[in-house]
Amino acid sequence: MKRIFLFFGMLLLGGCATDGGAPWMPFPVATTECAKLGSDDELALNLAQDMANEGRLHASLASLEAMPNNLGEVRLRKARVLRLLGSNEAEPLYRSLLGTCRAAEGEHGLGQLAVARGDNDQALKHLTNAMRLAPTDEKIRNDLGVVYLNQLNLEQARFQFLTAIELKQSDTLAAVNLVTVLLYQDNWKQAAELVSRVGLTPEQFSEAQARAEHLKEPASNRAAGLDRVAAVIDSSASK
Repeated sequence: MKRIFLFFGMLLLGGCATDGGAPWMPFPVATTECAKLGSDDELALNLAQDMANEGRLHASLASLEAMPNNLGEVRLRKARVLRLLGSNEAEPLYRSLLGTCRAAEGEHGLGQLAVARGDNDQALKHLTNAMRLAPTDEKIRNDLGVVYLNQLNLEQARFQFLTAIELKQSDTLAAVNLVTVLLYQDNWKQAAELVSRVGLTPEQFSEAQARAEHLKEPASNRAAGLDRVAAVIDSSASK
């Protein structure tokens, strides 16, 4: 009899966990592993990447358009180039990546687009999802910090920038943003120490100072465009 009760108890617990569908998850998950690209496709992607790195975005896009659009990596690269070109075609490409092995990159791109149009609420939603899917991606951490900074949530911004710096110390983007936080707080001593430790240039310091002053203006006077989000056009794009 005890075995019968145990059996039905397990059935009830199983029904509660699945509710007839997929198991409940507290945040989005990528559904599949990314398939390895063939050598020809990988070579073509690398050539398109080289063009993008050289600033030849239109040529890079033309090369990507010659590749199969059913490849998630191709759609991702096209979306990144189109975002930098200011094209509205970037958004549907990023959305096509959600629920795939490139879901984190899709959420990241949608978040970057939202930042660019000044929609910090949507940006926060997408970038939080991206961070949960790829917690060790320093560019996602940086961009999430940018959103928190735009909202003047300084503690969260500082946390994300510090995480990004520790994940990739050679990337100065998050360091510039963290200096912005410190200057906004009039913490010049810590800002100077960070500039010296990381090796930021005078131009990067001036950029952080201008951003901090911009953030001190009334919210109605702030315009999108000074946000230091990651461009994500580099050799690490295929990670």
